[in-house]
Order: sequence, then structure tokens, then C-alpha cells
Amino acid sequence: MAYGLRFHKTVSLTVYEIEMNSAGSKKRYWQSRELIVIGTFAALIKISTILIAISGGGMNPVTMVIKNIVATSLLIVLLYKVRKFGVLTMFVLVSSVVSLLLMGGNMMTLPGMLIAGLICDCLIVAVGGYTKAWALILGVGLFDFLSRAISLGYSYLTFREEPKLFIIGVVVVTIGYFGCVLGLGSGVLFLKELRHAGIIRE
Repeated sequence: MAYGLRFHKTVSLTVYEIEMNSAGSKKRYWQSRELIVIGTFAALIKISTILIAISGGGMNPVTMVIKNIVATSLLIVLLYKVRKFGVLTMFVLVSSVVSLLLMGGNMMTLPGMLIAGLICDCLIVAVGGYTKAWALILGVGLFDFLSRAISLGYSYLTFREEPKLFIIGVVVVTIGYFGCVLGLGSGVLFLKELRHAGIIRE
């Protein structure tokens, strides 16, 4: 009888621990589905921009504008799909890892990019949240601007003894940001079409 009580008590404690662990896992801030979506979009943005550059014959003004339109549009869709504070910051981290794996990207700008993502996440929350299209436009627009400013700052430190190369970099970044501005509008159009098709819910 005593053995049966001990066995019942042990089983009850085991079930209680499993339930507590399950409850703890449910309280995680980032769910597996959200991380998969962020990783998928990060890889999709990187691969699509590479394919656009290759199909356009390399880096020229047309391909730079088009690839930034696509990248910014997909980023707006991602933010609306994963409506959670910190999604831009997490996207920067995942995108940096994807770039490192695909092209051996430079991680020197990662700290600044993380700060830029955090600032833009705060801006989106402050001006209306992730369900407001205009809040996403402001957040992504500022993020694109800050990310390019950080890249220019790193380029200046690298090519400060060759000002002509830095000027070329400024021109390239300016053309790319023009594509980002166009991508803000196309991203909103994508959102409307995806909501109309029922792919993204309100």
C-alpha cells in the first residue's frame, strides 16, 4: 500500500513537472513559427536580390533600384506578418547570419544595425504598432536610411584615404535608397493584395 502511494506521488510529480515545462515553453517570447517566418523572409530577401543582380547583368542603377524595391516590400510584409516588438532587430541578426553563410558577409556593421533595428522597432510601437501600414512605412523607411548611413560610415573609415571611392559608394547608396522609397509604396500594395486574398489576416 505504501509502495502504491509512493508510486502515485512520483507519477503526480512527474506530470506536474511536464505541465510546468509546457507552460514555461508557451511563455517564450519568440515562438518557433515566428522565427521560421523571419528566417524564411531573410533568406528570400537575400536570394531574390542576388538573382535580380545576376539577371540584370550585375550591379547597375536599374538592378539596384529593383532589388531594393523587392527587399523593402518583403520587409514590410514580414513586419505585418510577425507583429511583435523586436522583429526588425531579430531580422537584422538572422539576415546577418544568412549573409555570412551565403556570401561570407562582413559582421563589422552588425552592432550598429542591431541598434538601428531596435530604434525602428521602438518607433513603430510609438506611432501606432505593427497593424498600422503607415507605422510600418515610417519604421522601415527609417531602418533603410539608418542601415545605409551605417554602411557609409563604415565605408568612410575603410576608404577615407581614397575619397573618390567613397563618393562612388555614396552614389550607389543613394540610388539604392531611391529603390527603398519606391518599395515602401509597393509594400503597402502587397499588404492590401495579401489581405484581400486572405493570406494575411487583419
